[in-house]
Amino acid sequence: MSLRMTTAGESHGPGLTCILEGLPAGLQLDREALDRDLARRQLGHGRGGRMKIETDRADVTAGVRHGRTLGGPIAMQVPNRDYANWEERMNPWPVDADVPEVHLPRPGHADLVGTQKYNASDVRDILERASARETAARVAGGAVARQFLRELGVEIRSHVVSIGDVFVPARTAQLTVDDFDGVDDDPVRCLDRDTSRAMVQFINQQRKANESIGGTFEVLAFGLVPGLGSHVAWEERIDGQLAGALVSIHAIKGVEFGDGFALGATPGSGAHDEIFWDGSFVRETNHAGGIEGGMTTGDPLIARAAMKPLPTLTKPLRSVDIDTHEPAEALRERTDSCTVPAAGVVGEAMVALVLASAYRTKFGGDHIDDVRDAVDRYRERIGWHAHSSS
Repeated sequence: MSLRMTTAGESHGPGLTCILEGLPAGLQLDREALDRDLARRQLGHGRGGRMKIETDRADVTAGVRHGRTLGGPIAMQVPNRDYANWEERMNPWPVDADVPEVHLPRPGHADLVGTQKYNASDVRDILERASARETAARVAGGAVARQFLRELGVEIRSHVVSIGDVFVPARTAQLTVDDFDGVDDDPVRCLDRDTSRAMVQFINQQRKANESIGGTFEVLAFGLVPGLGSHVAWEERIDGQLAGALVSIHAIKGVEFGDGFALGATPGSGAHDEIFWDGSFVRETNHAGGIEGGMTTGDPLIARAAMKPLPTLTKPLRSVDIDTHEPAEALRERTDSCTVPAAGVVGEAMVALVLASAYRTKFGGDHIDDVRDAVDRYRERIGWHAHSSS
């Protein structure tokens, strides 16, 4: 048994749909928490005009009764309020109007390759689905998955590590769940106040220069049992699943766990986490980011993702008209200057979906009580207790 999520919808269409299959029956859902995660995806200094239009909410249309899951697929819809301004251009059915085609692909976007692959003459046929607006549906699904994980003692958090060349200082203390209190109140979801101010200033400078800017965010998961994932097959390795899920987020170009790429320049004696016994197996370091041999170790999971600058610029790059083949400036579309803070929230959702699926695969159970019982028996068998820090 595993968890599967499907999304549908276009950026300026009637709305987005998320279908989540594989959760047990009897899981109590918090409607406010679901909508709160959707609101968190809209946070962050550097967002554009779209966030002033949309106030996202998830309407559950199947799989839940009186706040509890029924065991079948859960369907959710996130309406696009901006559709009222796009109804003629994005109506699912033919309209009695001359709707102009878009012929100016943006470098760095799916525009050009998508028109080639799907034999489209109108770039809008591609860009609407390729838009990061789709991540609202992912966050809805991830919000349900994280409520399932919370029942099993797992908490997921994220924060921004860098924007452009502005980085948070190296940590000397290990992060705990409590360290993330108030992170969403920060304009860039950064845990260091001085760095946050520098990040905001940097975004402002880049926006005035008609630039977009990327950065990195970190997602942490606390309370995971050891042994999620497996070493026996490549597709069962939890780090492979997590890396694929994170890099599937729009504009993500790199993923690392723990010390990640820095381990390539670290001698073996300093790269691995020594094992000790203190009533249970413990490690004093977490260079591996909570994953060894494709399986969780029981230490906090630490995943970091790098996001490139957004490809829609207020001062467009050079491109080619796909109809005339003449040189042209790329499409001008409403855009954000920086979405790294929001990408961290999407990262939480994708990590939650992978980890929830891993729990379903390992522990099964048709009802949430069955899942909890199976997890408790496993913890007892291996003599494991959760660690609260990374």
